[in-house]
Amino acid sequence: MKDDQGNIKEVHCTYDPATRGGDAPDKRKVKATIHWVSAQHSIDAEVRLYEHLFANPDPADVPDGKDWKVNLNPNSEAVIPSARVEPSLAGVPVGKSYQFERLGYFCVDRDSNSQMPVFNRSVSLKDSWAKEQKKG
Repeated sequence: MKDDQGNIKEVHCTYDPATRGGDAPDKRKVKATIHWVSAQHSIDAEVRLYEHLFANPDPADVPDGKDWKVNLNPNSEAVIPSARVEPSLAGVPVGKSYQFERLGYFCVDRDSNSQMPVFNRSVSLKDSWAKEQKKG
């Protein structure tokens, strides 16, 4: 359910423990599994999502009169300054890697401190780059 501004205020759902892990004993197809972190029991973190720096595999392939900067990917870095993570990630050591389910692998950044862990995505689980390249 959303408020008047379109913000999500409530989510209504059911939990079927028999489908945990995507397998249903009665052979139902599970289309998706929701992974969530409790807002009440989570901690603040900063998450940095990195993509390819260039939108073109050959940064030097540019229109006449332009330079390589036209191929910079404006989405090469996205920072989520107020992400929520499991409390077990408080005080994790710099350089340690974790898989955030369905998102990718993340490494603890040296900018982390005891009040605010910072995670950099090192590998995405979904390769949008390959999909874009197939589109041509």
